[in-house]
Amino acid sequence: MTADIGRFHTRMGVGVGESFADYVNETLGFGLTNTTALFSVGLVVVLVLQFRERRYIPGIYWLAVVLISVVGTLLTDNLTDARGVALWVSSTVFAVLLAGVFAAWYARERTLSIHAINTTPREAWYWLVVLVTFALGTAVGDWTLELTGWSPGASILLPASLILAVLAAWRFGMGPVLSFWLAYILTRPLGANIGDFLALPKGEGGLGLGTLVTSLVFLGTILATVVYLTRSRVDRTEVVASDIPEGESALT
Repeated sequence: MTADIGRFHTRMGVGVGESFADYVNETLGFGLTNTTALFSVGLVVVLVLQFRERRYIPGIYWLAVVLISVVGTLLTDNLTDARGVALWVSSTVFAVLLAGVFAAWYARERTLSIHAINTTPREAWYWLVVLVTFALGTAVGDWTLELTGWSPGASILLPASLILAVLAAWRFGMGPVLSFWLAYILTRPLGANIGDFLALPKGEGGLGLGTLVTSLVFLGTILATVVYLTRSRVDRTEVVASDIPEGESALT
């Protein structure tokens, strides 16, 4: 388990989730059910490795990010494609679920700071939030396209603008924990829209790279990030002492 889960969890995760899930499901013909089962098993295995570690290992952490992004995307795809659930319904359900998870996490731990993720329960809450935000980001990203009729490129501007608004609010005094989580959540629809923009055919407003090339672009970016973080160690931060539960110590 890691003392600081890391601050570099960005839009690449949901982008690769969106494109890679589509590639395996549609291009390779696995189907939603088989694709969901395959990546869910892989996610469980990697999360077991992640929870067993007493320190932050970028390779394991980012592999968990990739797999949880795919599984989160598939949750929305199963609801939309297999069950016919409207995107506004799934977006609402996941938003309410996310709010509930945050409320339960805070009620239990009295902090939502990522710098205080130094116990197994806090890490479990963190990964649950990550899973729900990936599912929410996919739903909201697709719903934005459906609701507005914008091209995939134009749809990127909305979440990007909201992230900039959060940054400005933080600069003017909004709390760092609230600012982080608002920006974090907004990177999900941003990543989904970027993935659509890169993968969709030019006739549909995309760049026409396809799901395979788009997945490779995101995976290559994540791999470069892992190598950089492993060598530079810039993502290691000190745990806030006041957030460590009584009787426990920060892990290193």
